[in-house]
Amino acid sequence: MVRSEASVAVGEEISVHPPKRFLFGPGPSQVHPRVYQAMAQPVVGHLDAYFFEISTGIKQRLCKVFGTQNELTFVISGTGSAGMETAITNFVDADTKAVVLASGYFCDRMSEMAKRQGAEVVRFEKPWGEYFGDAEAAEFIHREKPKVVMYVTAETSTGVFQRGEAICKAAHEVGAVVIADCVTSLGAMPVEVDKTGIDVAYSCTQKGLSCPPGLAPITVSPHAAELLKQRTKQCRSWYFDIGLIADYLMVSHRYHHTASATMFYALYEALSLIEEEGLENRWERHRQAHLHFVKQVEARGLQMLVPEGHRIWNLNTPRIPEGVDDAKVRATLLKEHGIEIAGGFGPLAGKIFRIGLMGPLATTEHVNEFLTYFGDALGKAR
Repeated sequence: MVRSEASVAVGEEISVHPPKRFLFGPGPSQVHPRVYQAMAQPVVGHLDAYFFEISTGIKQRLCKVFGTQNELTFVISGTGSAGMETAITNFVDADTKAVVLASGYFCDRMSEMAKRQGAEVVRFEKPWGEYFGDAEAAEFIHREKPKVVMYVTAETSTGVFQRGEAICKAAHEVGAVVIADCVTSLGAMPVEVDKTGIDVAYSCTQKGLSCPPGLAPITVSPHAAELLKQRTKQCRSWYFDIGLIADYLMVSHRYHHTASATMFYALYEALSLIEEEGLENRWERHRQAHLHFVKQVEARGLQMLVPEGHRIWNLNTPRIPEGVDDAKVRATLLKEHGIEIAGGFGPLAGKIFRIGLMGPLATTEHVNEFLTYFGDALGKAR
């Protein structure tokens, strides 16, 4: 075949040269070299038989990571917000009463999306950084008797991990469907959709799965899938219609949209790495890195925002010490060491750091190296 002008021979220089970064922020997370290698493989069409082989493999691996046997498990072409919009658009209508357990930014985003569907949104609100106890969450749900209950398992804006068993139990007792945001937790902490009782869970690729952003895993329980079949009104979104996407990826393979083969390769490889490590081993690695981080920062005099037992393992939120300019700390880390972390925003602006320990960086060795530079940056910012 004649070489096209657009092709690149081995050894030729490309024009894109991004700086090397160590991604210790809340996402995107560090990407394993094998995932990059997978993305460099030849693109196939979105109706190619090989594409659907990869898609089927992704589904099988996602079910294990989600902790579910749900047949309706696949990925949305879009970021984690696309997963959120898909879940809400398909299960929240103008006549829906939806309860949101709200104590952070992404609970607020859920609320906004539901309001745009015309739903009656009722919020159980707490200050950012707090969590919901089992009894109070159940009491609120029993009192409000909604059709849909929504909560965030791992709130990226605060570092709070929210257990969901009592929430799901109460929701099912009043006949409600549970939508859970697993954007930050999936792949780094136990999600356990079936055991918890979650009806619709969605996530993203660029946090606990350690993959570039661009896809949103989603899983739907048999009960929720049956409710979709019983809908008398079409989903208001064509692009995020679960029935249409599932038919394309899992049933007829009829064209719905031009899915990115490259991103599917990346997710397949990222999930393969999780499978090789062992899911429980991966969880434990993230937990140990988190515990080591907390022990070390507390030894340096910093305090964690979230109480022990309610912290996200892969997203840590130490309070900013008095007299420290967090913007200077972040700028020093980025400029001098190529390390990215994030600060707080909203009510937590200037009050916390958001430090991710995800994927390849979730090791004691990487934590120690990070803390050396972090301590130096803190000293320079006083």
